[in-house]
Amino acid sequence: MPKDVILTPEGLANLKADLEHMSTTRRREVAARIKEAREFGDISENAEYDDAKNEQAMLEARIAALEDKLRSATIVDASDLSTDVVRVGSVVHVKDEAGKSTRYAIVGTAEAKPAELKLSNESPVGKALLGRKRGDEVVVTTPKGERRLKITKIDVGAK
Repeated sequence: MPKDVILTPEGLANLKADLEHMSTTRRREVAARIKEAREFGDISENAEYDDAKNEQAMLEARIAALEDKLRSATIVDASDLSTDVVRVGSVVHVKDEAGKSTRYAIVGTAEAKPAELKLSNESPVGKALLGRKRGDEVVVTTPKGERRLKITKIDVGAK
């Protein structure tokens, strides 16, 4: 049974674009590689053919996984969100114990990109912030140790 995937409208658009690219452009590229490899002769001892067929299998698995995500996706509508409480789709401004301010977008696991400060609702920081309000302090256990974060502002929409 597939797990529900929570997506923002931006995440849904990105997933659909990835699926479209893989289903069309990438499939054609891999098919061309297979055709070219076949022309090298005997496919039973053809490393290029085996490599192209393996790439095709991985591509088809990725396409199937994306289709499953889209089928089980729940879209978070930013207009339904309030700025009272942190939810998936919120942008949370926090200040740590050193006084450094950071802005996190809380997103579903399918579109989490920690390097871009888009945190999964299932990550330690994401879990700690969910359901909290402006002014709340949270203590988060991270691989680098405990962090104290104070919520200074909550915006709507994963910007």
